[in-house]
Amino acid sequence: MTALIDHPPEARTSRPKSRILGVVRLQFTNRQTFIWMPLLILTGAWLITLIIHWIIASAGVDGPMYSGSSQAPLWYFAIVGAQAVNLTFYFSQAMSLTRREFCLGSFLAAAISAVGMSAVFVVMGLIEQATEGYGMNGYVSYLPWVWEHGPLGAGFVYFVLTILCYILGFWFAIVYKRFGTLILTSSLIAIALALLAGAAWVNVNQAWPEVWAALVDAQAVGLALWALGLSAVFALGSYLTVRRLTT
Repeated sequence: MTALIDHPPEARTSRPKSRILGVVRLQFTNRQTFIWMPLLILTGAWLITLIIHWIIASAGVDGPMYSGSSQAPLWYFAIVGAQAVNLTFYFSQAMSLTRREFCLGSFLAAAISAVGMSAVFVVMGLIEQATEGYGMNGYVSYLPWVWEHGPLGAGFVYFVLTILCYILGFWFAIVYKRFGTLILTSSLIAIALALLAGAAWVNVNQAWPEVWAALVDAQAVGLALWALGLSAVFALGSYLTVRRLTT
């Protein structure tokens, strides 16, 4: 005799209602990649910079000291994007997730991490302003040009830069899996040559003053809006490329 047992709803294994949220959960199973490593890199860069600022201040330098070391965890998010593809793409396909769901869920996971990272940057900047650069006029997160529109503007800039780095790493990893090392390396060289060609054109036409003036007029938030547009284009390119990726 066979007995049929109807399990109560609360006893069943919980599954996310949205498959896209399922991808987010899949990405965050590796918290070291999305959370702990960026925080470790930021903490290390912050500590090293403070030591350098202390050495400089001890030598009698009184002026404000600004550091670009806060960029370190932002660049690391390119590696996070690459790992998001390398570690989870084929697993997501085994779970019958579509490529669109994989991309949207991965981008949402990056956005969540970027919000957390930008919040840390903003809190650090507020502390640096309140303490006058930790009492030695040294700043890591508070950069006047970035903070022209206050904490929200600075947080938006950090958020967009984090997302942009992530999507670039994500797309490059897909290109590598789709076309191999030769095409990826050739693409990176082509991008570098294109940037150098643009710099050469500006140099030949002696247009650097106009370029710098345009950058200053655009301000950090304005440039972040342009970067957000580029992120959307690169995200679309990532999706179109991953559609061609064979399993």
